Amino acid sequence: MASHFSSPGEIVQLNVGGTRFSTSRQTLTWIPDSFFSSLLSGRISSLKDETGAIFIDRDPNLFIPILNFLRTKDLDVSDLNIQALRHEAEFYGITPLVKKLIFCEELESSSCGSVLFHGYLPAAAFPSRDRRVHTAGEAELRSRPEHQPLPRDRVASARDSVRSCSPDTVYSRTDLDIGLSDTMLDPRKVILIRGHHNWISVAYPHFVCCYRIKESTGWHLVFTSPYLERTIERLALNAKVTGINQGDNREKMVAVSYGSTVRLWCCQDGSLRNEIGTFNLGVPVDALFFIGSQLVATSTTGKVGVWHAMTQNWQVQEVQPVTSYDTAGSNLLLGCSNGSIYYIDMQKFPLRMKDNDLLVTELYHDPSNDAISALSVYLTPKSSLSGNWIEIAYGTSSGTVRVIVQHPETVGHGPQLLQTFTVHRSPVVKIMLSEKHLVSVCSEFNHTRTWNVTRFRGMLSTQPGSTPVASFKVLSLEETSPHRSYQSGNDIGPHGERDDMQVFVQKVVPETDQVYVRLSSTGKRVCIVTSVDTSNITCFCVHECEGSNRMGSRPRRHLFTGHSNGTIQMWDLTTAMEQYMKGEQDKVVGGPNEGELIRLLGQCDLSSSRCTTPSLSPASSLLAPQLVARFRNSMTNSEHHSSEDLSVSECVGAEGGAAGGTVEPKITHC
Repeated sequence: MASHFSSPGEIVQLNVGGTRFSTSRQTLTWIPDSFFSSLLSGRISSLKDETGAIFIDRDPNLFIPILNFLRTKDLDVSDLNIQALRHEAEFYGITPLVKKLIFCEELESSSCGSVLFHGYLPAAAFPSRDRRVHTAGEAELRSRPEHQPLPRDRVASARDSVRSCSPDTVYSRTDLDIGLSDTMLDPRKVILIRGHHNWISVAYPHFVCCYRIKESTGWHLVFTSPYLERTIERLALNAKVTGINQGDNREKMVAVSYGSTVRLWCCQDGSLRNEIGTFNLGVPVDALFFIGSQLVATSTTGKVGVWHAMTQNWQVQEVQPVTSYDTAGSNLLLGCSNGSIYYIDMQKFPLRMKDNDLLVTELYHDPSNDAISALSVYLTPKSSLSGNWIEIAYGTSSGTVRVIVQHPETVGHGPQLLQTFTVHRSPVVKIMLSEKHLVSVCSEFNHTRTWNVTRFRGMLSTQPGSTPVASFKVLSLEETSPHRSYQSGNDIGPHGERDDMQVFVQKVVPETDQVYVRLSSTGKRVCIVTSVDTSNITCFCVHECEGSNRMGSRPRRHLFTGHSNGTIQMWDLTTAMEQYMKGEQDKVVGGPNEGELIRLLGQCDLSSSRCTTPSLSPASSLLAPQLVARFRNSMTNSEHHSSEDLSVSECVGAEGGAAGGTVEPKITHC
């Protein structure tokens, strides 16, 4: 090769992607150690076409500005894709051009974020690990016969993989009853975030910490839990517990669950760490939350556990298999696989202690006996004056959406069916009823339908009734083998207070540094949130922090994002909504456009998805077959199966694809 181009002025013929170019050897080789210097010196082999031109299998359109830069050392970036051009320049090894393009890209980005960036919390320090068993509950779990220890070879490989993730922490797993998936979770990343009043709790795989914001000094770390051997799956926070002895310093509480175990701590600001107790539901905990001063744990297998702050009592009640839930004041509403909606009045919990029984009451039964797969309760402003003023929207496993109401004139007859919609052909996985809108989401690519609701004197009215507003999809691909915390930490929503400013948070692929915030009523894009340090977003939470004591101050809504490097980033959604309403944002675009979607999909392998419909897991892809199977089993009085009993083939079959076959997913941008 070198013998053919010995003179610097020698003409070189190139065939780049089928387009012919002619230039000099001197033009191509003035940058040392570039692709062309190596090619023309013979250090790398070349391929020639039928005319003898050197063939390079790259994009000819992007090669034009690169060749012009080699000729003139100048570059016109107008109408150029800077990112794509930098990628090509890196391939050719044109270092001066790469540096210039990096500076061009940095003009549009900053480690200090955009105008919506509100704050940054560094990764929390790992707590010291106590090799002793912390609680009797963990010892009891290890002694159970159904929990077998891992084989020595699997334990060793799992231990080595985790040690490689975090050299600062020592892990020993030989005496633990854990699955291999627990050990493969990166211990540094944030997996769950919860907010309450001016507090947030952040869960890492093996510990949880709490932060409090103060008006003048910002966020402060006030609590860190002990190191937990098991991986956290659920998280709950209560920053204002009422009805207990104030001298106990238990006004702030944080709880986590893993498997069937629930751990509860007091996280009072300025006090020492105090564990309140360890409780056991007996079955895997699928939801963990506070209702007033009560800590509630529910399971899809049909159990509800309640801990009351005043009585210090933990109580477990068996109910029908729970497929959805919502809270309304002091009431817990449960949607079950038998088509019934039950409620538990938490204010009556202390009165039922002597009976060792929770007062579970059936509120409504679906006319078609379909499983209640999604549930939303709206308390009107008059609910405080009359406890019987309630409105409920629910979705079923057959895709039906119904609205039931109980107003003062219907007292004594239970809720009455007001409206029915049959616009979904897949199970409804999310639903939200607010003052102005009804929003439902089904399991097919998170397809969303929205309606405007009509009210007369605060009550839902059928004149003129609900009118359709929008139909769109909130595409969110699932992880191949998601941890149980993934669904809870990456819930698309709708998020926010039940007004016309609720939003979806769309994380298109599991490993990405970008999420889309979209208005839940129309699907229009409010803003794009991109990590300021390029780390992947691993979970998120929308929370409204209370305003300061200054006159005129009002609460502000924030998006908290947890990241793979353990940091927390905060974003001002109140400002984003104000800009949107002023027309400063593009109201035509919703989620990612075609180009953005292709770029995001390039970050993951679609062929590794285990379900035919890529969507948020397990809420969309696993909930539907669970509901159908459990409902059928309940009708025949047979044994109910948990989600672990469902095979992958059942998931595929329930989503419309034949078991063992392949279905090409059709991605529609709405």
